[in-house]
Amino acid sequence: MDFAVFDHFDEDLRGEWNALLKESVSNVPFLQFDYLKTWWHHLGGGEWQQPVRLAIVTARENGKLTGIAPLFAARHEGVNSLLILGSIEISDFLDLIVRENDEQAFISGLLSFARTVLAEEYGVERLDLYNVLEESTTVGAIHQAAAELGLPVEQNRLQHSPYILLPGDWEAYLAGIDKKQRHEIRRKMRRAGESEFTVGWHLVEDAGQLETAGDELLRLMAQEKDKEKFLTPEMQMQMKALMKSAMDTGTLQLAFLTVNGSNAAAYMNFDYDNRIWVYNSGFDYTFMDYSPGWVLLGHLLKWANENGRKVFDFLRGNEDYKYRFGAIDRFIVRLTVSLA
Repeated sequence: MDFAVFDHFDEDLRGEWNALLKESVSNVPFLQFDYLKTWWHHLGGGEWQQPVRLAIVTARENGKLTGIAPLFAARHEGVNSLLILGSIEISDFLDLIVRENDEQAFISGLLSFARTVLAEEYGVERLDLYNVLEESTTVGAIHQAAAELGLPVEQNRLQHSPYILLPGDWEAYLAGIDKKQRHEIRRKMRRAGESEFTVGWHLVEDAGQLETAGDELLRLMAQEKDKEKFLTPEMQMQMKALMKSAMDTGTLQLAFLTVNGSNAAAYMNFDYDNRIWVYNSGFDYTFMDYSPGWVLLGHLLKWANENGRKVFDFLRGNEDYKYRFGAIDRFIVRLTVSLA
């Protein structure tokens, strides 16, 4: 494989990049060209500060793109490190972009390239991969390649990342979860539907409405103290830019529950690869008697089943409600490879 490193997002690479991602070991929305380009422009909503340097590594075989390591160099935990673009806080799942059949050769070549060319050019001492799904074949491939090169690897489990496998039918989904929870979902959705006030929900599909809808999502998110602190001016710019990027690429699912025309709850998700990826949410506590979060989540699960989505992915976090809706557990890990 022939390796090269880019210090910019080459627009000519977009088509090849996204095509390779669709065939890769970890086809997640957080690795799309436009998502990462947008993330880089805002440096994760201020999570990272200059000096940082872009280091997108590509590998080709007979001219064909076989692998991408979308990396950047930064000082992290006192060590000059290579990290995956999107690290750490706002991109739930990250990985290297490579087909499974090419993975071992690509990762072996990447580690050799990193400890020689990148170590010299960027002054980096380790490869630090956050938010990799524990089930990803990348995990074993990293261990094997590092062992062959005599490089130490440290692996740490980070967070729960629950998800729901969808049967494609709303009633079948409900039948597959806990009986008490099934009755609770039905009761709350029925009570909202029978309210003296008009309760409805909708998806934002008109790009002309996105700016206003995005402001409403952020307003609802900020009603929760932790999210209010999270939503710095830089992070608000990042979130709005990610919504626009997702709308432009057709992967945004922005949903609102309304009570008498007022926004009571909102979910910002990604609709990608026949999955719904539940990214963020917000609620108006004025309407909590209507259980707006649960009701909107119920509508979204019903929509996902009826529209052929295979998975409802709650991403990171072990909040209790995810499991009450029938989620299955899994984890993400951090892989750290010393390049010395």
